[in-house]
Amino acid sequence: MRKSDNYASAWDPIANAAEQAGNLHTRSELLEKIGEIVQQSGWTDADAANHCGVSQARMDDLLCGRVAHFSLDALVNIATALGLQVHVELAPA
Repeated sequence: MRKSDNYASAWDPIANAAEQAGNLHTRSELLEKIGEIVQQSGWTDADAANHCGVSQARMDDLLCGRVAHFSLDALVNIATALGLQVHVELAPA
């Protein structure tokens, strides 16, 4: 019987390093929050894309949770286009 592994984040088992896992986690969290705002606004994909300054295909990637398609910079830019300020909080790992 194999002992199951416990991970601090869902990204840990697929990331090559703690830094990569941290980046994936942060991108995922930001992508999710942007998606929630878009959903709560009741926008169509085209409306959301227009508000965020991206193509409709790009918005579809965001709303489908395709985190690998977005850099942290791109997500910060999208959040800023929505009139949001991204706040960074550092905590011990």
